[in-house]
Amino acid sequence: MKPETKQFRSKAAQTLANKSVLQSLDHVYTGFHEGRLSAAADTPNWEELRTKGKAIKDHTIAHLDYYLGLLADNVEKSGGHVFFANDAEEARLHIVKLARARDVKTVIKSKSMVSEEMALADALIGQGIEAVETDLGEYIIQLAGETPYHLIAPAIHKSRKEVAALLNDDFSEGDPVPDPTELTMSARAKLRGVFERADMSVTGVNFAIAESGSIALVTNEGNGRMSTSVPRIHVAVMGMEKIIPSIQDLSTMLRILIRSATGQRITAYITMINGPRKPEEEEGPEEFHLVIMNNGRDKLLADPQMRESLNCIRCGACLNACPVYRKVGGHAYGWVYPGPIGAIVSPVMTGLKDAHDLPNASSLCGACHEVCPVKINIPRMLLELRWRTAEGKVDPDDRASSVKERVIWKAWRMGMMGRRRFDLGARLSRLLMRPISKRGWIRKAPPPISGWTSTRDFPLVASKSLKERLAAREKHGRAKPGQTNRDRP
Repeated sequence: MKPETKQFRSKAAQTLANKSVLQSLDHVYTGFHEGRLSAAADTPNWEELRTKGKAIKDHTIAHLDYYLGLLADNVEKSGGHVFFANDAEEARLHIVKLARARDVKTVIKSKSMVSEEMALADALIGQGIEAVETDLGEYIIQLAGETPYHLIAPAIHKSRKEVAALLNDDFSEGDPVPDPTELTMSARAKLRGVFERADMSVTGVNFAIAESGSIALVTNEGNGRMSTSVPRIHVAVMGMEKIIPSIQDLSTMLRILIRSATGQRITAYITMINGPRKPEEEEGPEEFHLVIMNNGRDKLLADPQMRESLNCIRCGACLNACPVYRKVGGHAYGWVYPGPIGAIVSPVMTGLKDAHDLPNASSLCGACHEVCPVKINIPRMLLELRWRTAEGKVDPDDRASSVKERVIWKAWRMGMMGRRRFDLGARLSRLLMRPISKRGWIRKAPPPISGWTSTRDFPLVASKSLKERLAAREKHGRAKPGQTNRDRP
């Protein structure tokens, strides 16, 4: 998927003007976020689990090379194949070549953000291979020709009427809108034949367990389990950070993932895959391939300030809690990962110069940090990226602030470093602002401060400073007993 992070402002404006999408986004809070709050409240050791989850991820990321090697060794011991891809193109080409070498005609896909990174479905279709999403939300998005809107609810912005039109070519404006059950059954009928003829499946990985070479999938629809057992070839794709040391760790991570993502105690299906089908097993793939992708994650790993973002387990809780995401939606962020966590990983992985608006897409209220199941300090990293963007610390050519802006702020800093300079600056500012003010307010300021009045009125600088006002009050003396400030001269 080609990043479009540069278009954040225009895409955000489109969402803000779409009442239907804004209404759909309300369910992010009332459904997922409130469900997560309820699940956390009902879990007596919730904070202990979060602390333990953070410790597991911190340890794993600190020893990532060791655990990736251990995972690869154990997958191969189970009869599987492992491919390390440096970037999305390398991963995509490997899977396409594999499909062509095995004479694959149909590929079914289970939900995977990493496959979205590599634009895998489009690549397969471009080679004449049928590629169909089997997660209901992803299937709807594929029919619409769009990208996912949310980490766990890809089609949350779609209304029932829009979904009905996508699933039924004969649906017209005046037809009654089917209920969710009818829509689900319609999609199921369409997908059943695809499952039956599929030669290969591609799934994501919620967690890869290094000590056993297993991968774990968490789903509610059952498509993940069918995808891993029906086709003769199973390809699992994962970012290199989606790894944990042991089965014991998996128990902790599943508890915090599921409760944080949907508010459930447990999902309908938790599937463990341990390589291809064994001779004594009745079902499973003949071949198992694990593709582990870097695609810029090494930039996060090498950065002490940003490394913590690799702890993310893709639950979507920070999106559900974020007041900005709930207004601008997922497509505004311009890449695979939206919301607060996307505002960190997207700029680092795709380039800070084009994505410099993303770290600013936050009120810094701290809700994302509060709900994160592994306690990622997202606000701290957003501030770090804002500073780097303004100062050009990654690359001087990537500096977002203009020369004019830097001159203004340097002048402001100099004025704030002395009492006399501050008073002089205030008087000059008031003198310059008076001609464009009306009744003490500026409604339309000229450049370079025009941005301040594009959405708000700007107050005229006060004629006297607070210190001068207090001195004047002191000069008139304190109020006498029984006398109020209003009674004083």
